[in-house]
Amino acid sequence: MLIKPIHPPFFFCWFSPDYLVCDLPGNQKTIYLTFDDGPIPESTPETLDILLKYNAKATFFLVGDNVRKHPLLYQKIVQQGHAVGNHTFHHLNGWHTPSGSYLEDVMRCEPFFQTRLFRPPYGRFTPTQYLLLRKQYRFVLWSVLTYDFDKTTTARQCLQIALNHSREGSVVVFHNNLKSIDRVRYALPRFLDHFSTLGYSFNPIS
Repeated sequence: MLIKPIHPPFFFCWFSPDYLVCDLPGNQKTIYLTFDDGPIPESTPETLDILLKYNAKATFFLVGDNVRKHPLLYQKIVQQGHAVGNHTFHHLNGWHTPSGSYLEDVMRCEPFFQTRLFRPPYGRFTPTQYLLLRKQYRFVLWSVLTYDFDKTTTARQCLQIALNHSREGSVVVFHNNLKSIDRVRYALPRFLDHFSTLGYSFNPIS
């Protein structure tokens, strides 16, 4: 059976936390929920409703073209007190994109929303792309990848991954895309209920 990597590669710990983070450890019982790829009308409103029910705040790494198409959803995210991050304008894979084109795509988000947080789609970027962007953005990766986007992962397995691997300071990745809707609908409220009962809070990344 293929083992799915829940955590990012170990070498990311060599990066300065001023420029790149995978988790945010501290003394408080806090988890940092993140949602990639939105906003989309099929998924984002339901995610926001679930978060609101548990008084949970999150960070949404947004695709610029989706914000362009759905500005009211973007406004709703911000109005409800969530943070936003840049996820490129066209959800580009940095390994397959020349650095100049990648930088232009990231900057193309600026007219639609401003942020100093950045998550490269698929977690893939080159050293040159990192060096070009790190003075303007703090790269935010993750410490728990839930595999809600993977059709071979059941909703129950997605929840179990999130429950088993999350701890104080974890940065947990869910998605707002068509592939993940059913898994997020199942896993997110159960995840929030479990950790809320244990006294955890859910904060946006500043």
